[in-house]
Amino acid sequence: MKVTVEFLGVAGLAAGTREVTLELPEGTTFRQIVRRLSERYPDLVGKVIAEDRETMFGSNILNRNGKTVIRDELLDTCPQDGDKLFIMAILAGG
Repeated sequence: MKVTVEFLGVAGLAAGTREVTLELPEGTTFRQIVRRLSERYPDLVGKVIAEDRETMFGSNILNRNGKTVIRDELLDTCPQDGDKLFIMAILAGG
């Protein structure tokens, strides 16, 4: 299965790239993807990915296809082939 991860804002700066396509075995969970990204792009840890290397840090989110925020309770579910994942910060202000 292939998924594309797009790094937006701080995530892109920390990763040093805007986008990566991952070839993953069927059944790979979002948690495993976050772990893989933390290994491949260690500068994300502590800025975008939490120190546990399995969850998102602070106001950063993992979004699937621009429609679904993958919250902690969904990290053990699986993406589908062709999904596009976005890593971004959600900022509030006025």
